Amino acid sequence: MLNRVLIAEDLYLLREGLVHLLQAHGFTVVAAVDDGPSLERALIELRPDVSVVDVRLPPTFTDEGLQAALSARKQIPGLPILVLSQHVEQLYARELLADGSGAVGYLLKDRVFNASQFVDAVRRVAEGGTAMDPEVIAKLLASNARHEPLGRLTPREREVLGAMAEGRSNAAIAQRLHLSESAVAKHTAAIFTKLDLAPSDDDNRRVLAVLAYLNAARR
Repeated sequence: MLNRVLIAEDLYLLREGLVHLLQAHGFTVVAAVDDGPSLERALIELRPDVSVVDVRLPPTFTDEGLQAALSARKQIPGLPILVLSQHVEQLYARELLADGSGAVGYLLKDRVFNASQFVDAVRRVAEGGTAMDPEVIAKLLASNARHEPLGRLTPREREVLGAMAEGRSNAAIAQRLHLSESAVAKHTAAIFTKLDLAPSDDDNRRVLAVLAYLNAARR
């Protein structure tokens, strides 16, 4: 079971709140740090199953958190990182997605509405999936339809793929888009085909499809 988590947050109350919340849901918090240098050391030494990282940490409160995470992922490819930020930092989000290995998430602090939403996102990222806030997706993909092969997708298929990027299951996508689960499954199969994703484990193909979708914003 993937349950070893590292937390990087400079605000004491929020950091302690995250520690207690995750412990209450069965996670083992292997470290809780409050600055960039400590984060990078802990990521490399502890190799947690997932890390919850604030973008702006001491000493300069600019991008220390994400730079530490990106540096660690270069040394440990696919190291799971869930960014928890106040703002949509498009450049940082794109850098995090750039290696195409999955196990990434980007949530906005003021749009996490309950514990189950957050814990589900942590688990998805730990398992190699994605958990992207819809507002982050919208910022990254304002013009994604112009890019190939995404230009092959129908508007409905792009809606389904956008919901997949948030980490939603077929059942949740069906409920959100007022479709049957079988219709969602057909759209998903069409997405895989149009994105030239060869048959393999469906969970893996979902991650690859999402990364193709999100990385379109980088072109």
